[in-house]
Amino acid sequence: MREGTLPLTPPVSLAEGERVVSIPSNGPRQAVPKTRRRRTKGLSMFSVGRQADVIAFLVNPTNAVAKLDTSNVREAAQTKRVQLQIVEARSKREIDTAFASLIQQGASALIVQVDPFLDGSGKQLAALAARHAVPAIAAHREFAARGGLISYGASLADAYRLEGNYVGRLLKGERPAELPVQQSVKVELVINLKTAKALGLTIPPSLLLRADQIIE
Repeated sequence: MREGTLPLTPPVSLAEGERVVSIPSNGPRQAVPKTRRRRTKGLSMFSVGRQADVIAFLVNPTNAVAKLDTSNVREAAQTKRVQLQIVEARSKREIDTAFASLIQQGASALIVQVDPFLDGSGKQLAALAARHAVPAIAAHREFAARGGLISYGASLADAYRLEGNYVGRLLKGERPAELPVQQSVKVELVINLKTAKALGLTIPPSLLLRADQIIE
């Protein structure tokens, strides 16, 4: 596991001496400089096996940070000197339309925005990526487990573990105001080798060595 340090989300004040306890994960909207490095790394991952001249970024336009995420990915694309195609989806039907658009525009790879709706549509996204032979990367390991090529992002399991610890301490009588603000900073890289083989991609050994999980 790779770990880092990110700024913490300020606690929400309820009353004097009290606060809401939450475990934020290190999604892209919480640290712009790290986001740029991560998005650039995501773009770099598509250099494996074949040249990706056009990369699509699937974004939910109703997401509060859609514009920020798009700007970060666009900057990363400029750094890597690849053409970026923005496609949008806020419904299952629009995901189908987005894929038709990115195929028509000649996109050779896809990055999926970190978004609750898109995260929950991983099965549909992975199936469409396989059907159209498009290498795709998303944030959570469930995407790779469902057939996506790569997942790279915050560990939800670690965030849930920290939440469980908080609940346990509260049940033992500790006050929320006495608990430290914590944030999960574990980042996981999962590679689906079965998908890579189906796409005709060769994953470099250096990337495989960095993976937290390899699906074969």
